[in-house]
Parts: sequence; structure tokens; C-alpha cells
Amino acid sequence: MGTLSCCLLLTLALLGPGATTAGKCDLQGLWRNELGSNMTLLALDASGTFSGSYHTAVAATNKQIVVSPLQGAQQHPGEKGQPTFGFTVQWQFADSTTVFVGQCFVDRRGKETLETTWLLREEVLSRRDTWKATR
Repeated sequence: MGTLSCCLLLTLALLGPGATTAGKCDLQGLWRNELGSNMTLLALDASGTFSGSYHTAVAATNKQIVVSPLQGAQQHPGEKGQPTFGFTVQWQFADSTTVFVGQCFVDRRGKETLETTWLLREEVLSRRDTWKATR
């Protein structure tokens, strides 16, 4: 049987008062999801790349959860009002990496929401165990 992978829809909502013009998403800022995880995205550069940090509220580990760095890119920065984006989190407390892809949406009231899907890959001892390495 092939690799089993699972995706979860993750919604993040910007904290604080609306910091964007109506109808156009701005990824920069502090985001929190429904499980209590926090993500901070720094300003995008001219090519649409950004960095930041992610502090997850949930993890399958007994180790202490710590803030982990992220790197990402937004498609066509400044051109679209509801852009697509992706970023990678290098977990500092586990032998795994997670990639997120998504889109930023703005509702009629100006509230920004990120709709994302993620894929986590953890290190396994051999290629034979690769089937259980991806969630």
C-alpha cells in the first residue's frame, strides 16, 4: 500500500483590530488558530518571501514545546486581494518539519482569515518505515 497522508483544515484568525484595507489580506502580524497555536509573520519582501515563528499548542511529543522558525512565500504580493501562500516550519523540539499551504480571505467586515492545509513529515530510522512518517 502507498504512503498514507492526511490533511487537516486549519483556520487562523488575525488578532487585534483590522490592520488592513477592506478587501485585501495582509499576512504580516500575529495569528492564532482555534486550538491556541500562535504564528507571527514578519513583513513580506518585494518578491513575496517572509519569515516568522510558530508556537504550536498541540504536538505528539513529551518534549517541551518551544517557538519554531518558519519561512514562506506569498503568490503575487501586492496584486491580489486574497492571495495564496505557503510556509515551512522547522520544529525545534522534534525531528519533524511541517509545510502549510493556504489562502488569505477577507470577509465583508474586513476580518482576515487564513485557510490552510498542512503536511507533517517526521524522521524515521529506515526507508521501510516511511509509511508512518507523514501525517
